[in-house]
Amino acid sequence: MTDAPRVLVIEDEQEIRRFLRVSLRAHDFDVSESETGRDGLLAASSQPPDVVLLDLGLPDISGFEVIAELRGWSRVPIIVLSARGQEADKIAALDAGADDYLTKPFGIGELLARLRVALRHAARGDAGDERALFTLGELLVDQARRVVLVAGEEVRMTPTEYRLLTTLIKHAGKVLTHRQLLKEVWGPDCTHETHYLRVYVNQLRQKLGSSLKEALITEPGVGYRLQPST
Repeated sequence: MTDAPRVLVIEDEQEIRRFLRVSLRAHDFDVSESETGRDGLLAASSQPPDVVLLDLGLPDISGFEVIAELRGWSRVPIIVLSARGQEADKIAALDAGADDYLTKPFGIGELLARLRVALRHAARGDAGDERALFTLGELLVDQARRVVLVAGEEVRMTPTEYRLLTTLIKHAGKVLTHRQLLKEVWGPDCTHETHYLRVYVNQLRQKLGSSLKEALITEPGVGYRLQPST
């Protein structure tokens, strides 16, 4: 038996599978592989992985179907492997329940960082959804007291600013689409009001200093990611 994190790769391209297998095993991951969506779902149910790396273009069923079926019974982190330029597919995958995506081609360093974040996010589980204390450089958010500090000084937040900030914290490390953020912060009737996000994200960046500016990453055309240290 091994305590190494188990990664299930669902990918039909042999060269990519080999790259992932060799690279991840060299960094002490336990890697298993499936060439089709159905085989991947069977593997995930028979020997649950810690993380799934999922290609969207599979030969039998689509990656979107795999996400939907997995989310019916599992909260395992899903990192989508997306072809370059398929922005609409990335958004659809994230909205369907994927946690993150990487655009092909990608480097092993970035993949490892995304895996570490996904594993930490999963380890927190339900108990971590509302972390009482969040720190990021000079930024400290005490959710129990609803206090936000930068370099020890309290920062006044509007209710919407605070709600957006804590939503990003709750999903730290995960790409959140515009639609997901708008639904969670402003409600289901505002999922197309993307200008709200631009305004409030800029306000957060201005109010909360360089730590947040560096960590709050814009995913062009998709959404935002609050990236804690990896």
